[in-house]
Amino acid sequence: MSEAVESSIELTPAPASVTYHEGRKVLSIGLLFALLATVMVAAVIIGPFGLTFDNVYQVLCAHLLPGGNLESVNKLHNTVVWDIRLPRVLLAAAVGAALAVSGGVFQGCFKNPLVEPYILGASSGAAFGAALAIVLQTFLLSLQLSAFIFSVIAVFGAYSLARVRGETPIVTLILAGVVIGSIFTALVSILKYLAADAALREIVFWLMGGFYYAVWKDVALVLPPVIGLTCILCMLGWKLNIISMGDEEARTLGINPEKYKIIFILLATLMTALSVSIVGIIAWVGLMMPHAARMLLGPDHRFMLPGAAIMGSIYIVICDTLARNLTNTEIPVGIITSILGAPYLIYLLRSKGRSAFGG
Repeated sequence: MSEAVESSIELTPAPASVTYHEGRKVLSIGLLFALLATVMVAAVIIGPFGLTFDNVYQVLCAHLLPGGNLESVNKLHNTVVWDIRLPRVLLAAAVGAALAVSGGVFQGCFKNPLVEPYILGASSGAAFGAALAIVLQTFLLSLQLSAFIFSVIAVFGAYSLARVRGETPIVTLILAGVVIGSIFTALVSILKYLAADAALREIVFWLMGGFYYAVWKDVALVLPPVIGLTCILCMLGWKLNIISMGDEEARTLGINPEKYKIIFILLATLMTALSVSIVGIIAWVGLMMPHAARMLLGPDHRFMLPGAAIMGSIYIVICDTLARNLTNTEIPVGIITSILGAPYLIYLLRSKGRSAFGG
């Protein structure tokens, strides 16, 4: 019977008004993508070393077009654009998309727009992994790999702790995340207490998040998985719509909520852990961007998730551009996102609250 209900939902022709609204949402996503491209080009141009659009265009053509001639490009322009700024901008866009999509998925699973990707301890676990690799120089794992592994361990530790008799109550899961996060935060404090001065500075610097050392290797490591996982989650958006209605409604429509919650949390956790392990902890993106996308595109995750991905990319690219240009010394981008994010959370709490999820 559930299959019949599901088939009837998929095969029922959509009214003209629904098609019209969906077309508007697709157009909005296209306009957001055009804005992202514009912001990324501007971010490559803007900086202490003066560049023009023509300089950037020449470097990109020399690298990307068949028969491009690098000898005809100014070597200094090539270094600034191709080796420094472009990988940094691409990495910022990928991380912004990953955190925003992860936040949207967690909000859908928890049926609450005020949760974010770090709610289950991903950031605390990653912080402990990174601190462990920094303090123990003979540690077998690299900083990035250690942060990734402990981030995943933290999330699934919280999930396992909250699972009772084959079910995972939302409130219990959030409380388990708080507990696991507190444990890893305490362990990070112990490592900071034991660390030498140089290691302590490195830990604090990493915890603030940033794209200071972005290289093409990082882009190759983060961008393809983020694109792939985002596409998968967007294709599963209709199931996330059903799960966000509640477990009973999902079962009525033939969807196993526990099974798909595990899938969604796994995919979102992988993106979050990968991002945090490379660039450190960048707060608020996973909370703010899904909510902004929901206000623009509505609560339908088929459109909200790609919209959140693009808006997250735009936001992080802008914040990173501000971080490296506001002062003579670079500001960690995590500070910029926190300064902008706190007033936004106050706005959410005062004006929308839980009802915001209904769009």
